[in-house]
Amino acid sequence: MSLPSPVGDRTPLLQNGATSQDEVHDSQKSLKARGIANGIVSVLFITMIVLSFTLWKESLPTDPHRAALIILTKAPIIDGHIDLPELVRTVYRDNATAVELDKTTPGHVDIPRLLEGKVGGFFWEVLPNFSIGRNNINIFLQLGRFIDTLEQIDVATALINKYGNVFQSAPDANTLRNAIGDGKIASMLGVEGAHQLENSLASLRAYYALGVRYMTLTHSCHNAFADSAGILDPIKPFHNGLSPFGRTLIREMNRIGMIVDLSHTSDATAIQALALTEAPVMWSHSSARAVWNVPRNVPDDILRRIGSETGKRDGVVMVNFAPQFVAADGNATVFAVADHVDHIGNVAGRQYVGIGSDYDGIGSTPVGLEDVSKYPNLFAELLSRGWSRSELEGLAGGNFIRIWEGVEAVSRRMLEEGAQPAYDVYEKRTDLGGS
Repeated sequence: MSLPSPVGDRTPLLQNGATSQDEVHDSQKSLKARGIANGIVSVLFITMIVLSFTLWKESLPTDPHRAALIILTKAPIIDGHIDLPELVRTVYRDNATAVELDKTTPGHVDIPRLLEGKVGGFFWEVLPNFSIGRNNINIFLQLGRFIDTLEQIDVATALINKYGNVFQSAPDANTLRNAIGDGKIASMLGVEGAHQLENSLASLRAYYALGVRYMTLTHSCHNAFADSAGILDPIKPFHNGLSPFGRTLIREMNRIGMIVDLSHTSDATAIQALALTEAPVMWSHSSARAVWNVPRNVPDDILRRIGSETGKRDGVVMVNFAPQFVAADGNATVFAVADHVDHIGNVAGRQYVGIGSDYDGIGSTPVGLEDVSKYPNLFAELLSRGWSRSELEGLAGGNFIRIWEGVEAVSRRMLEEGAQPAYDVYEKRTDLGGS
């Protein structure tokens, strides 16, 4: 039996007894285009399968935004860094009476939008502006920031009390949990830079007594305690990390239960602080340097130092929404922010990442994260990437609560062991007698 000739199968490609090279080329391009199209369809199909499986497994609606709202209703956002007091200082001259948070404000934060965004708590950041150059070491001796900080603490406390039907002060992790359980927005205070101590450990204890629960070791310039990372460009180190006075500061923060915040610090400062602290740490508003390379973001070698294993320290990196720390100009979107969350989750672990938006402290915002009402957009995107309900609950606030409880536990232990207050005096002070 003779085999059928394959020529008939090729007949459409023949012309005048020969194969047209143009037609062959066109056919190859067509096959390539179909292959690309099929590949895209396959990726989309797999993505939908992953999303559908995740939502089915978690008993959530198939629409990711609806699912995100359900998750955040149970486990609302705890934002590690909101600069509302700074806006009040700039726009209202620290006059709490003039501020109407129950109406739309000129910034990113007000009560209606907080409720829409499923916010259960946030740190009211207190940072008075300072005009001195970021490379000028004389910031060590610049005075007046203690009074400015007290004014910001005062106005934040006044607004929390003014809207006591919405906000509740939360001086400890248990009160935070209870406030959220009661439907309130838990309100904590953070100090954004040890320059606000004016080189005095007594100022640290005074801030704690007034309700401050974390302090950033530096802002955008060096201070007497530690080196800063700068902002978009690195600055020349002064201490090469922590100064001896800075080491004393961290031990005192551990003793009283003040969370050490490593946002804004140089890499050397962060590495040394992680090695020294006995308590967990936080980055209140920092993103991933591997995703967008600016000094303010956290590099992978430091992310790998976060954890529960021997040689690591528990902590949480709370992702910043400031466009200049997220992506190139014009490319900051909710998807780019999700890339930072994903990266930190992949390198450090998803239990070590949180949200630290920097709202009211940034001049612009990523597309899709325009204000505090938009947090669910980020969670919907992460759901579509396969994050589980429990992982998103940790991101929303559970991861932060864990490290705060760890800080409180270390403080209790140190106090039970008889740790005494530190009374070290900054070496350049000349207003105190004796030696």
